Amino acid sequence: MEEAGLIDRLIAINRVAKVTKGGRNFGFNAIVAVGDAKGKVGVGLGKATELPEAIRKAQEDARKSMISIPLIDERTIPHKILGRHGSGKVMMRPASPGTGVIAGAAVRAVMECAGIKDVLTKSQGSNNPHNVVKAAMKGLRDLVLIDRVSGLRHTAVARRSSDG
Repeated sequence: MEEAGLIDRLIAINRVAKVTKGGRNFGFNAIVAVGDAKGKVGVGLGKATELPEAIRKAQEDARKSMISIPLIDERTIPHKILGRHGSGKVMMRPASPGTGVIAGAAVRAVMECAGIKDVLTKSQGSNNPHNVVKAAMKGLRDLVLIDRVSGLRHTAVARRSSDG
C-alpha cells in the first residue's frame, strides 16, 4: 500500500487461537514496517479476526509510531549501535558505499523502509520477529550525529577513523 510517498513491508503474520468452552476462536496478528525511504520509519502490530484487517491495523499503528533517524550521505547510519528488546539483540554497523543491506528478513524490511542502503547487521538471541524488529527500532531511535553530541557536550568531539 503506497500512499503519500510511504512504502510498507509486511514482516510477519501469525495465526493465533483462543480455546474456549465452545471451541477455538481463530485470529491473526501482523507486523508491518512503514517508511518514506528518507530517514523516517515506523513499525506496527495489528490484531484482528481477519488477515486483511490485521494488516490494515498494523499499517495504521506503524504510521503513528514513525521516528526520524539520522543518515550519513542518505545511505548509512552514523555509528555502530546495539538495540535490545527482550532477549533479542540487533547490532548495526555503518557500511561503505555499495555494500547493501546485510540483514535478516525482519531487520531488512525496517532498513529498506527507512531508506538505509548500506548497513551491516547481526541479530543475536531471540529470532522472534517481534523482538528482533523492536530491538532494531530501539537501536535506530538511539542513533545520533556527531554534531549533535558535540552540541550536547558543549565541546568538540574527536572524530575517530574506522581503522581502530
